[in-house]
Amino acid sequence: MERIKVYDTTLRDGMQTEGVSFSLEDKLAIAKCLDELGVDYIEGGYAASNPKEMQFFAELSQRPLTNSTVVAFGSTRRADSKVSDDASLNAILACKAPAATLVGKTWGLHVEEVLGCTLDENLRICSESVEFLKKHKIETIFDAEHFFDAYRDSPEYAMKVLAAAADAGAEALVLCDTNGGTMPEQIYDITKTVCGQFAPLMTGIHTHNDSDCATAAAVAAVRAGARHVQGTINGLGERCGNANLCTVIPDLALKMGYDVLKPEKVKTLTEVSRFVFEIANLSPVINMPYVGESAFAHKAGLHVNALRKNKRTYEHIDPALIGNERRFLISELSGKSNVLAELEKAQIAQDKKLAQKILARIQELENEGYQFEAANASFDLIVRKIMGTYKPSFELIKYHTTVEKRASGELVTEATVKLKVDDRVEHVVGEGDGPVNALDAALRKALEPFYPAIRDVHLIDYKVRVVNAKAGTAARVRVIIESRDKTDIWGTVGVSENIIEASWQALTDSVEYKLQKDSV
Repeated sequence: MERIKVYDTTLRDGMQTEGVSFSLEDKLAIAKCLDELGVDYIEGGYAASNPKEMQFFAELSQRPLTNSTVVAFGSTRRADSKVSDDASLNAILACKAPAATLVGKTWGLHVEEVLGCTLDENLRICSESVEFLKKHKIETIFDAEHFFDAYRDSPEYAMKVLAAAADAGAEALVLCDTNGGTMPEQIYDITKTVCGQFAPLMTGIHTHNDSDCATAAAVAAVRAGARHVQGTINGLGERCGNANLCTVIPDLALKMGYDVLKPEKVKTLTEVSRFVFEIANLSPVINMPYVGESAFAHKAGLHVNALRKNKRTYEHIDPALIGNERRFLISELSGKSNVLAELEKAQIAQDKKLAQKILARIQELENEGYQFEAANASFDLIVRKIMGTYKPSFELIKYHTTVEKRASGELVTEATVKLKVDDRVEHVVGEGDGPVNALDAALRKALEPFYPAIRDVHLIDYKVRVVNAKAGTAARVRVIIESRDKTDIWGTVGVSENIIEASWQALTDSVEYKLQKDSV
């Protein structure tokens, strides 16, 4: 098993994603997560860009990483500056990181039109910049910007730039597909040429996803001899993003047999992916390979039937290898196998007649607009009702909501709930930011004296979708509510022409599911 070094640039390239901005605390939390994952390098940021980046390095110097090397990013000296006076290079020294990545120009187009210097002067810039950091005993990685575009224009000059960095002492030469437009087979051919010329010096790869090939290109480069791979968690990055380490790592480790991370750490990739999405305040990409919620979700009855016999029939790996899980979706496309698989997962005795009854009820409800793919808790309650094991925790007598807008512009929302628990009637009022929030408050107030455990339940997502849009304002709506307690997350669904009623159905299903699961 050959060793591949993993270089994570989520905190620098990843933060260039549109709509993403990490606070200092966010960056420290992600760095800790990546350190626990065990990546070789964590690029902390562009040291010269702003005070927050410098503060990040200062904080890490007080609480050093355990498994990873922190890297400061910077650029080669300006054409009109000496290395000793250059702001970027001196910022790298000031942050006291043990390693640095220098980005240098390799493409004549950029050298002449962006840097505004000659090709020969650029060679001196790259050489002197690397040499400067090496004199200060900093491990130096050279990022050859736009390398593949440069190589297509002038292979000779692109190689001269690499040679300048290598001769100055760079520990790794990283080939960057900065515009993200190079095809994987071209990446392979060019990387193989570079590896052949500069071995045993380490060659690396840094790809962008503008042609949706970043991950394939990174893997192709490894096949060609690269032993250093750069990317980001979830493929975050400017424009279309970078190579997605959540795909690259399992591709290399599980498919190609490389030593990338410890197997027990590969199993945490799903958790890491969701953590970074949460910190970035982004919705997870559910169909992301390996770590997405839908990566091992099966809907077609034919597929589920085969999977129950042999998991290899429709799964390329065991989802547990990367910390994900298998899911069977229940919908009008399902067959008895989907329902039987869910019963099996819930450790309920297999019963084909029961499965047929459940499937018939699901199909009936989905015809009315219900959907259970994201409403596992509502599905669970249906199974209990059909099996005859469901005992309602309370009985609704009535609910009422009011929304009052005052002349001042203030909105006041109240909900009144009257329900019965055993022989006791509770009649309470709750206030909220809107009708659903007020109903939730009133329902909790009525039930908490009987069921204190519902204090642990928190609503974490609320979605509304029009089922039959052609009906206009009389259209039926579907409400999906996602809830969580200290240990689990579950989804519930409600459907009605009245959005308040649909919300009430989903809310009460959420509470009922919590109480039913706690009673098991």
